[in-house]
Amino acid sequence: MGKLYTKLALNIFWRQTLAFLLGIIIWCVADPAVAVDWTHPLSFSNAELSRRDFSGQSLQAAEFSNANMELANFTNADLRGAIMSASVMTKANLHGADLTNAMVDQVNLTKADLSDAVFKEALLLRAIFNDVNIDGADFTDAILDKAQIKELCIKASGVNSKTGVQTHDSLGCQ
Repeated sequence: MGKLYTKLALNIFWRQTLAFLLGIIIWCVADPAVAVDWTHPLSFSNAELSRRDFSGQSLQAAEFSNANMELANFTNADLRGAIMSASVMTKANLHGADLTNAMVDQVNLTKADLSDAVFKEALLLRAIFNDVNIDGADFTDAILDKAQIKELCIKASGVNSKTGVQTHDSLGCQ
């Protein structure tokens, strides 16, 4: 009985050792596809971008923090998840741009064209909206303070062509 038990124990030991070694080999050789496919977002932080044409471009998750984008053209650009914090965008054209989930906080948008733009769930705190065109813009679930909403509700008109949402409704105007 002792020889049979020893032979059985030795057989189990070698099977477990082989399984362990195969596991290590597979773990070491496995292709980390997620890490290989990930690309860094574009960064334009602190850049001089006045009068640049970004119209129709895919700029998802691009970073434009502290950039000068005066008179820049973002017509129909895909800016979902973009970061534009503390930038200057006076007289910029954002007509039809998609800024869903974008950070547009502390941005000077004086005289900017925001018509038909989508700002769903965007962060817009302390953004300056002096003399802006918001006809057809969608601000659904955007983060704005009460003073901004009051100011924008005075100008609110139109329906967004992509979402079908009225600007007035998206701001929660009374």
